[in-house]
Amino acid sequence: MHRWIIASCGDMRPLRPVRRRDDASKSASASALPPRLRKMGSEAMMLAVPKDVEEFRTMPAYGHLELFTYDQLKAATGYYSPEQIIGEGGFGVVYKGFIHGAEVAVKELNPEGLQGDREWLTEVNYLGQYSHPNLVELIGYCCDDDHRLLVYEYMANGSLENHLFRRSCNLSWTDRVSIALDVARGLAFLHGAERPIIYRDFKTSNILLDADLKAKLSDFGLAKEGPMGGKTHVSTRVMGTYGYAAPEYMATGHLTAMSDVYGFGVVLLEMLVGRRALEPPSSRLAVRQGGSLVDWARPILIRTKKLEKILDHRMGLQLPQGEHGASPGAVERVARLAYDCLSQNPKVRPAMERVVRTLEAVLAGDGAALAIAR
Repeated sequence: MHRWIIASCGDMRPLRPVRRRDDASKSASASALPPRLRKMGSEAMMLAVPKDVEEFRTMPAYGHLELFTYDQLKAATGYYSPEQIIGEGGFGVVYKGFIHGAEVAVKELNPEGLQGDREWLTEVNYLGQYSHPNLVELIGYCCDDDHRLLVYEYMANGSLENHLFRRSCNLSWTDRVSIALDVARGLAFLHGAERPIIYRDFKTSNILLDADLKAKLSDFGLAKEGPMGGKTHVSTRVMGTYGYAAPEYMATGHLTAMSDVYGFGVVLLEMLVGRRALEPPSSRLAVRQGGSLVDWARPILIRTKKLEKILDHRMGLQLPQGEHGASPGAVERVARLAYDCLSQNPKVRPAMERVVRTLEAVLAGDGAALAIAR
């Protein structure tokens, strides 16, 4: 799945490819964490994306981040050894490295790619200021000469995309709902900040999993400050990924928090069904779905008798009730949530805070049902 820049005239060009909760009480306490910013200056200054790297270098707001030299990161990644590559995206190549004895992920901007300094600065701006358990932690950066690199915490289990669409995927029902809840909390945090942030590129490849399958949002290169002062939307050039972008945003360029809710609905649907939002044109699934998973599957989400036939069998939901951790009605409730998030009308999509509450209730109910079964 590739990110696209979608011009208003409709022509498109692809970019270069790129804990679990222990119990319900921990889930509830984590969601109660208030939105917070690292205290590094006035909020207006903190939230303004620097216009260029020269301005960025003069700003004190990022002093808590570690500044690395290009040679330091070269040594940390085994001289950018191909054996250390753990991912590749529109930004460039991601390497596994070691800094101060700890594992890190080092992402290097491809100077020939379609993303540039603006996306790099946006990433530093938001991840360098916001702190939340479901946003990947930015440790530091490098901007020596023309080199642009970012250093993150290492996420041992890679992206959700790399797990979900493998034939041998072993993500259980509880795993998937927990992951959905984690990233829902991340989006709710961004949307609920005093100056809300719209993520704008929510998809499985941007959801990273740590060693305990705790999920975090990464890649903030397309994030944008949301509407303020009574405004209903932000008008901007349409950017994102086909299959995940909200229809009203693609049609008008009007961006709202509900645009992220639609993308969340697409990912939730992918986790329920185990299929990509857009299958390769040559795939039999693409022919069956008419190319779009949403168009094909959304009507079935509220038809209980047909829903079971499209669910990903790898979740183990065919086991006797109680053994797989899904309480009666839990699957239908999550399917209904996906259905609501995917509404063509953005005004009837649920806010992310409501999504969080729904998923928390599902997990709490599943946990109780599983305890009774045992």
